[in-house]
Amino acid sequence: MQMPDGLPAEIDLSRPSAARVYDYFLGGAHNFEIDRQLAEQIAGMTPNLAATMRAGREFLRRAVRTLLDAGIDQFLDIGSGIPTVGNVHEVAQTANPKARVVYVDIDPVAVAHSRELLAGDELTGVIHGDLREPERILAAARDLGLLDFNRPLGILLAGVVHFVGDADRPGDILATLRAAAAPGSHLVVSHSTFEDQPQEMLDAQRLSARTDTEITLRSRAEVTSFFGDWTLLEPGVVHMPRWRPDSPSDVDEHPERFGAFGGVARYDQPTA
Repeated sequence: MQMPDGLPAEIDLSRPSAARVYDYFLGGAHNFEIDRQLAEQIAGMTPNLAATMRAGREFLRRAVRTLLDAGIDQFLDIGSGIPTVGNVHEVAQTANPKARVVYVDIDPVAVAHSRELLAGDELTGVIHGDLREPERILAAARDLGLLDFNRPLGILLAGVVHFVGDADRPGDILATLRAAAAPGSHLVVSHSTFEDQPQEMLDAQRLSARTDTEITLRSRAEVTSFFGDWTLLEPGVVHMPRWRPDSPSDVDEHPERFGAFGGVARYDQPTA
């Protein structure tokens, strides 16, 4: 397979990529035929999956706006995929032109496209990193010099922790990230679940095994545990459309159909 211009030669385009499948569902242009084939197969089993992807992106945007309202002006977005229209830096910098964003993704194609898209933006950076190696991500983020870990930080884990299997101890990974943050920091997590899901949704999730990043579905209690002892913001860990919708009409009678929980927590100053 011929490698498209500007992409690293070591990228394996014989396998679909979760980041590129996600980009396809969001209407992006940074995906290949192998990704589109898998996306269409998944969509055939779950016709509302594109809407699910958009619901996840809308949750992230609402969460970022909430953090901006709380005074957060720097963001570490792990598992960012390809920054298509309306991504974190656009939302953040619309409200605060000085907001800084560091994107992290495991997919080298997503990283290559991100660097191309963000070239010349001095307030954003891109790191090729694996969530399963949080210390390396934190070190690379510090080396970029865009984020000040002595100040409140927004840590964004939207639709990525479910790519970490139980054997890789996701709870410890989240604890490492939380430990690196200053008081006043916020953590955003959205995560796929098996709770309240029809069988066809569960079958579609299993197709993720065909990518390099298989999905592990978890319960609300498991997702809640990822916030540790940080203070959950209202309304807690809920189906994504229920998390601070822009309008009550944005939530239909079956918000569980999107198959994921979302929540935001704040690191309050420890008391003596």
